[in-house]
Parts: sequence; structure tokens; C-alpha cells
Amino acid sequence: MATRTAIVTGGSGGIGRACALVLHERGYDVVLTARRAEPLAEAAREIGCRFVAADCAEPDEFARVVAACGQVDLLVHSAGVLRGTFVRKERIEQFDAVIRANLRSTFVAVQGVLPIMPVRGRIVLISSSAGSQGMKGRSAYSASKGAVNAFADALRGEVVRDGIHVNVIVPAPVETAMLETVTFEMHAIQASDVASAVGYLDGLDPRVVVPRIDLHAVESGPLAPAPLRPPGAAATTGARR
Repeated sequence: MATRTAIVTGGSGGIGRACALVLHERGYDVVLTARRAEPLAEAAREIGCRFVAADCAEPDEFARVVAACGQVDLLVHSAGVLRGTFVRKERIEQFDAVIRANLRSTFVAVQGVLPIMPVRGRIVLISSSAGSQGMKGRSAYSASKGAVNAFADALRGEVVRDGIHVNVIVPAPVETAMLETVTFEMHAIQASDVASAVGYLDGLDPRVVVPRIDLHAVESGPLAPAPLRPPGAAATTGARR
């Protein structure tokens, strides 16, 4: 059986690095990419895979990543940023930078791999629960991830005739360096949890379609137990932990 090739963006750390490790263990020829060359090279060395430093929001740079692959059987697009502030304070340059890193990069990466993605190829986009339930103080981030979800829905309809799967993984907060920019406490899952979901998708029969996987800590998801309160006390909503 021929070796399958996977591109993992945002591969220098966090979710991308965890996904690359899982795919390497599953036998993929993994090509890691990220903007920062030094941590990217370190991650690739530890995993035992190839790497190409590039900004995946720039078509010419991402083309170098694609050129390193004969074909791309799997794209895991994990690159992105969790930055921003309240709308009243945010400058348009800050807003544009988040949209570029999270949404434009998605378009560039997907458009780059489609010409060399075979039947039964798979595109996995790492989104966020903030795309469905906006995070205050992170309006640009929330908007960008909501747009990624819609982009995936549209793309799925375009490539189904080519036998290509499009999946979105929608995690609640993940314990990564990016989460350190958030100043309030949240129940977080691990990057390895997201990577396990990628491995699950890779193992599915091609006839099975899973458009979206939502991941959250049991303490904060829809099945979380309601907090106890004294009889007669008013219920609270949107409480920040």
C-alpha cells in the first residue's frame, strides 16, 4: 500500500503538533508547516516528519508546501490565532489580521491542495465553539471561526462529486499556548483530544460522512450538570468561571 501524505498547518505546537504526531503514528508521510521556522523544525524532529516553513495565508508561500508533496491525501488546517479585544477598542488592522490568519489561510490552504487531492481525500478544518457561540472580547476570532464553519459547508457541496470528505472539528477551549491570552477561567480539553478526533475521522469507512465533530469538557458542555442553588434563588445564565 502506497504511503499517504498529510499536510498539517500550524504544526509548530498545540493542536497542529498533536495532530501531526497521531498521523505519523498512523503511517502518514506528514509535512508540517507553520510560520516560525525554529519551533517548526523542533516539532518535526521530535515527530520524525518533514517540514516547510511558510505562511499559509500567502498563496505563493503555501505553494512551496504543496510542491513538497506528490499528492495530498489529507489536509489538517490548524493554523490560526486567538487574538483581539472588545469591539469598542479593536483597531481595523487587528481585526483584519485575525481574519487573515484564520479565514484567509483556510481558503489558501484548501485551494492549494485540491488540485493534487485524490478520490477519498480528506480536508479537516479546526474551528472553535466560538464560531457558534461568540466569545466576548474576541469578536474577530468568533466571526472568523463562524465563517470557517460556513466555508466548510459550502466546500463540502463542491467536492462531494470528487469523492473528497470535508470535516470540521469544533472544540471548546483547548489547553494550548493560545489560551493563555484569555484572562478568565474556562474548562479546557487537551490538544491530544482534538488529535484523537482527527485519527477517528481518518479511520472511517469512506462511505461514512461526518460533517462536524463538537468537542468540549464535560464540565462546560450541554450535558454539564446544572449548578445547585438555594430554593427561591434566581437562576443565572452566562456565568463566567
